Amino acid sequence: MRFLPSILLHILHNMKILSTIIFLTIITAVFSKVTQATIHSVPSDFSTIQSAINSAIDGDTIVVATGIYYENLNFKGKNIVLTSNYYLTGDTSFVNQTIINGSQPADADTGSCVIFSSGEDSTAVLMGFTITGGTGTVWLDAHGAGTYREGGGVLIDFSSPTIRNNRIIDNLATNSSGINGAGGGGIRISDCNPYILNNLIAYNKAKYGPGVVLNYTGCIMRNNIIAYNSGGQNFNGGGAIWSNTNSVAYPKIIENNTIYRNQASVGTGGCLAWGGTLILRNNILWGNYSIDNSQVKSISGVATVTYCDVEGGYSGIGNIDVFPDFTDTLSFILHISSPCVDAGDSSGIYNDVEESAGSATAKFPSRGILRNDMGAYGGGGAALIPSINLVTGIENFVPADFNMKIFPNPGNGVFSVTYYLPLASEVEMKITDINGRKIGELLNENQSSGAHSLTFSDRHLSGIYILQLRINGSWYTKMLTIQ
Repeated sequence: MRFLPSILLHILHNMKILSTIIFLTIITAVFSKVTQATIHSVPSDFSTIQSAINSAIDGDTIVVATGIYYENLNFKGKNIVLTSNYYLTGDTSFVNQTIINGSQPADADTGSCVIFSSGEDSTAVLMGFTITGGTGTVWLDAHGAGTYREGGGVLIDFSSPTIRNNRIIDNLATNSSGINGAGGGGIRISDCNPYILNNLIAYNKAKYGPGVVLNYTGCIMRNNIIAYNSGGQNFNGGGAIWSNTNSVAYPKIIENNTIYRNQASVGTGGCLAWGGTLILRNNILWGNYSIDNSQVKSISGVATVTYCDVEGGYSGIGNIDVFPDFTDTLSFILHISSPCVDAGDSSGIYNDVEESAGSATAKFPSRGILRNDMGAYGGGGAALIPSINLVTGIENFVPADFNMKIFPNPGNGVFSVTYYLPLASEVEMKITDINGRKIGELLNENQSSGAHSLTFSDRHLSGIYILQLRINGSWYTKMLTIQ
């Protein structure tokens, strides 16, 4: 370097200093952005959740203490984490006790509990809440279909957040007065690719897609329990999942979910592929009710079903048709002897989590060896899902034409059943427990048109049961409480 002219040495020296300054400036900026991320507490720092969201910046976390918050939230484009104290311990009691109740909106037409509609990405996280009381938001469909009320619990539009470890229960999207329809009682998703993981989606109601609506979108739905959602009077029902047309870039992947006893008045009570392709893998689809009693239905779309337990059977590699044998229908954990244990896709990428290194045993709540378990507790993302707590969502589902009545109900074990047949029909009537196991068969015969009645008694039973009525191949249900 001593042979270079002094002016050149001076320039090189200054360039070295300048490049060092630029490098340090970049590092400082990145580090500053990381260190500026803040944890906000509600209600200690902010009295409401929405005021905390309004003050947050990308990367922040908002932690909400237990309690009931009567709010209708909007993430407003913030890529932040909104969570309860569940995030600290994984204790699902925090999910039950930290409640976003959307039943008191400032505007009746903006009644969703939580809205993502400003381009949020997967780093926008909603985790650890009970989301309830929502009534949906009036929304103009981006594809020219008109105006709808959608997303009773959560509305996602042109955004791809992560929704995980929540109880999304008892939300509505049922008021279609003056608009084209009402759907997505639990969640409505459109034009994006969100992650829906480890949630309980139950007891929601809507006129289509009472559980979940997937419209012109991709989606990854894994390890959820979707149960006891009802309604489905329009657009072929889709009691659990109503799906129409794929996003150009992303598929709809429905993987390792337990989809149980959802109901629709028309079409299917289970999963509907109205348009596009619905990929169903490693799921349990059982006890979903509709006029044709289907678990999966395609209209102009395609449902690809593999390694699923489907009541009534369904064509596809690895599918079975065997009662799944839950320990109960509050948590939906499988008995170790369940036919769904170690029955999912055998490819290693779907394996359950290992109990400990080298044990070759699945970690609870998965069961058996490492091969994927069908249902919500199989695969690498399995985690305990908040319990339903009480089975109150079994809907009475018998068309008015049959005028079916049970008296007394609740009762002490002696009941009278009356019903009317418009036409001569093949009729079967049985009682099952809430797991679907048959307790007794009351009749199975051809009957003439007109009024019919029968009396039955069993004073040894107590609890919640289901009276199932099959007329000409279609099943209908009534809840029966024995004291």
